[in-house]
Amino acid sequence: QVQLVESGEGLVQAGESLRLSCAASGRSVSSYAVGWFRQAPGKKREFVAAITWEGVSTYYADSVKGRFTISRDNAKNTVYLQMNSLKLDDTAVYYCAADLTAVADPSKYRYWGQGTQVTVSS
Repeated sequence: QVQLVESGEGLVQAGESLRLSCAASGRSVSSYAVGWFRQAPGKKREFVAAITWEGVSTYYADSVKGRFTISRDNAKNTVYLQMNSLKLDDTAVYYCAADLTAVADPSKYRYWGQGTQVTVSS
């Protein structure tokens, strides 16, 4: 069992940057792939990015490719999401999730954080 806590919530202007963190406790997150997802009001939860347990492979949604970077520091039991060139459409609650495989399907992840709000204004 692993517990996940997101941080880095913020209100930023379009074009600015923000970094989210996903800190794990309980079992080490180094055994798990981690994904970032987001959910805007009235919309389904959507895939943002994922990283394999060893950090060798990363995957991104087309909407964030080239702007967002997922990384991990297993020594710190933490996964990061660096978000650059933020757009209004990036406004959402962002969640990190962990499980054995880095995939885009949220139903494949057993462990979830509580979410952190990102708001991008014009």
